[in-house]
Amino acid sequence: MSMDLAFWRYKNGESADHAKVYESVCEGETLGCLEELPIADIRKKIAEAFGGWTALDPDTYDKDGSTGFQIFTTPQAVIFNCGGMSGDEMNLLIDVMLGFGCPLYDPQISTRFDT
Repeated sequence: MSMDLAFWRYKNGESADHAKVYESVCEGETLGCLEELPIADIRKKIAEAFGGWTALDPDTYDKDGSTGFQIFTTPQAVIFNCGGMSGDEMNLLIDVMLGFGCPLYDPQISTRFDT
């Protein structure tokens, strides 16, 4: 079963309907309420955190043929499509993104876990 984990950062004082933001960033739209993210730095931290995994390409990581994730980015958002990952492995992605001030939005339950 796959699961998406989505991350973005609102500009100071801004907020919006999280489900609509998620839909918009999935379409690659740029939103005025979101900050741009340091995508290259985020990719570097992900590569470091998952250094023991096989990077099939810059957007796909594989652990053992049945566990892995793909990364979708826009200048303002990062979405991970996770397959077969444990809670601890997904929490590692969440921790990396929290380090960039981006809390988790879980589209499966339409909930954003603001810090």
